[in-house]
Amino acid sequence: MAVRIRLTRLGRKKQAFYRIVVASSEAKRDGKFLDIIGTYDPMKDPAAIQIDTEKLGVWLGKGAEPTVTVRSLIKQHGAASTETA
Repeated sequence: MAVRIRLTRLGRKKQAFYRIVVASSEAKRDGKFLDIIGTYDPMKDPAAIQIDTEKLGVWLGKGAEPTVTVRSLIKQHGAASTETA
């Protein structure tokens, strides 16, 4: 079972915000997940990104692979020092 760090969508129509979650690669986008490690709100100016760097480091250490979008959010947040990939 491959584990991915990815976004899951919440919010109303045209007012989306996202959770950054750790989930199985086989799970649906808004389906079951293992852990919540942060949030991303693109509606604010500038976009609000909150990431728990301790949880992120733990999951990256266990081999979880972030998606391209989440990888860019990690770099924007400044938690790139904990990223191993």
